[in-house]
Amino acid sequence: MTRIDQPWLHDDRTTSVCETLTGAGHRALFVGGCVRDALLGRTAADIDIATDAEPEIVVKLAEAAGLRAVPTGIEHGTVTLIASGRPYEVTTFRRDIETDGRRAVVAFSTDIAEDARRRDFTMNALYARPDGAIEDPLDGLPDLRARRVRFVGDPAERIAEDHLRILRFFRFHAWYGDPAGGLDAAGLAACAAGQEGLDALSRERVGAEMTRLLVAPDPAPALAAMAASGILTRILPGADVAPIGPLVHLELAGGATPRWQRRLAALGWREAWADRLRLSKADRQAMESVARAIEGAHPPAATAFRESAETARDAALIVAASIGAVPPADLESEIARGAAAEFPIRAADLDLSGENLGRALKALKEAWIRSEFTLDADDLRGLLEGRNEAG
Repeated sequence: MTRIDQPWLHDDRTTSVCETLTGAGHRALFVGGCVRDALLGRTAADIDIATDAEPEIVVKLAEAAGLRAVPTGIEHGTVTLIASGRPYEVTTFRRDIETDGRRAVVAFSTDIAEDARRRDFTMNALYARPDGAIEDPLDGLPDLRARRVRFVGDPAERIAEDHLRILRFFRFHAWYGDPAGGLDAAGLAACAAGQEGLDALSRERVGAEMTRLLVAPDPAPALAAMAASGILTRILPGADVAPIGPLVHLELAGGATPRWQRRLAALGWREAWADRLRLSKADRQAMESVARAIEGAHPPAATAFRESAETARDAALIVAASIGAVPPADLESEIARGAAAEFPIRAADLDLSGENLGRALKALKEAWIRSEFTLDADDLRGLLEGRNEAG
């Protein structure tokens, strides 16, 4: 029998939560991402537990065991149990009885198969007992081993239950799929056919999925499939996936940390995308900085001084990827030089005020940047005097 073996499985806190349920005759099964990631040898961020005990019973058992119980989603069967500071989401087996493409009305169940059938992908319908033994009611283990992202049951039905699953399909392929095997044909066809449902989703949910997809090790195949099916331009009108593959290659070659912001900019940043993805003010400003650097064709050092080292790196990598080139060999040293540069003139050094002072400082700074930061304070004052005499 297949088993998982992870440090969290043997943690006393995990054991106490499981025994709180099993000691009262109920089931406690790890489910979803923690099981999937354990089988892939990855570290799980969250530990979710499925049980046949209804939420009110879970709360009573937890309180009797001295565990804190937080009703985080009790109407959907979820109670968060906190053991010595560590949270565990405990959710009652359930089945959907009504859905509208965004949210579901559920009924509690005691059947693991019913619980599994309401999940999105077969690789997420894997359960593990407290001893690590795998329970696989829908035969999802072969899909996980083959790195095949496949919907549970009828893909169209799963998508109709929650249209966000369209974006999750592509995101999961980017993170867990086999690039050589391609995307599941039935799933891809259902996503293309059901894409109008994306229009009803909140921008926050769409933005969260897209940023998680973009930061995958290599999102290029998934994004290409989204583009071919018309889904990408539905979300990001005007997006061009061509630079993404070369960009990922350059990131790997140069040891650059993958950033969703850089990859979003490489798709051909449009100001309207900020609202479509509900980006924060800081992220919106970061995207605009990269766009300015690319449009202005500024050297990396100048961009690092004007904007930031991160912006300079992003812009240089995107430009190189777009033209099929490699970044300059001295890219990092130039970025460091620009980031460390200090403009040698202060407002107090000039006998000017108001608008005249602002215009003079701007002009001198531009001249200093064009000089590759070589002009000193005397040189700049001389330039200003020369401009005044000429005026």
